[in-house]
Amino acid sequence: MLTEKENYLLLLNHKCPEWVPNYSFGADPSGKPVASVMLEPPILSDNRFKGGGKDVWGVEFIGNIETGGALIPKPNDFILTDITKWRDVIKAPSLEGIDWEAQVNMMLGQFKFDRSQSAVAFNMHYGYFQNLMGMMGFTEGLCAMYEEPEEVYALLDYLCTFYCEIAKNIMPILKPDVFTLMDDTAAWANPFISPQMYHDLIFPFHYRQSQFARDAGIPITMHNCGKCECFISDFLALGVDLMEPAQTCNDLDGIKKTYGDRLAIAGAWDARGRLLEPDVTDDEIRQSVIDAIDRYAPGGGYAFCGGFLGAAGDPEPKRKNRMVAETVKNYGGGFYRK
Repeated sequence: MLTEKENYLLLLNHKCPEWVPNYSFGADPSGKPVASVMLEPPILSDNRFKGGGKDVWGVEFIGNIETGGALIPKPNDFILTDITKWRDVIKAPSLEGIDWEAQVNMMLGQFKFDRSQSAVAFNMHYGYFQNLMGMMGFTEGLCAMYEEPEEVYALLDYLCTFYCEIAKNIMPILKPDVFTLMDDTAAWANPFISPQMYHDLIFPFHYRQSQFARDAGIPITMHNCGKCECFISDFLALGVDLMEPAQTCNDLDGIKKTYGDRLAIAGAWDARGRLLEPDVTDDEIRQSVIDAIDRYAPGGGYAFCGGFLGAAGDPEPKRKNRMVAETVKNYGGGFYRK
């Protein structure tokens, strides 16, 4: 029988999996095998995930109970106010003397999981667009992209060179199964930037970074929340094999019809509407998952991805997510044998 990892990699290699994979961003706390575990070098990620603090560029990350401890750049505390002055503010730290094997061991030790059972996805940061927004805020960041594109390009080129140096050292040791790109360039209703602006100012650096995956011959996934379908042609030019979380604000029926398993989707389910009502039942949650699988899993090219968020300590998200996971396993597990 296939492992969760092997089944998931079938999907990324454009083959129909034996069951519907359940895509998650991290390991199951119990150690139960999951399809994929995303890992980042601690020198880049610790303060963005563990309690907060300044990231490698000096952007401070904070969280709160209401978000379940999830961290975001501290609001209204931007380190860069003038894009033309970025060289005075943004300083890459020296990588001299870094113990890369130790970094990889710490990455693998972040979660309780078995590499033979779960694919390792290598990621480094939350996106070039988002790095810029974290440094400047959306108002100044978007204005900079429009008014000073050459300076934005120069800054992102500087960031990319730093990230690529890290990838050059990590990749041969970690030997990941998957290479992950990220950038939330869209909101629910519309993208934040035009396809042309993405192509001119963001795509070149996603392309340089993802060259490591193309050279290694491993699949590429793209994380992009919101209505990001207008960027798909560039995603495909990068060699992206799967987009997630593939939110329902996109024309997912059209995407599946147009691209089939050439571009797999992980998602097609969102906790919205009735699902967020306090009296939503287990049966309603179960049916919502079944409906998504019935609609998007036929023929392959689909992994479920989704869940409920809530305040730390609130038992309701746990109840709801348990029902989601059970339904994906029980219904999605036998979907292709029907």
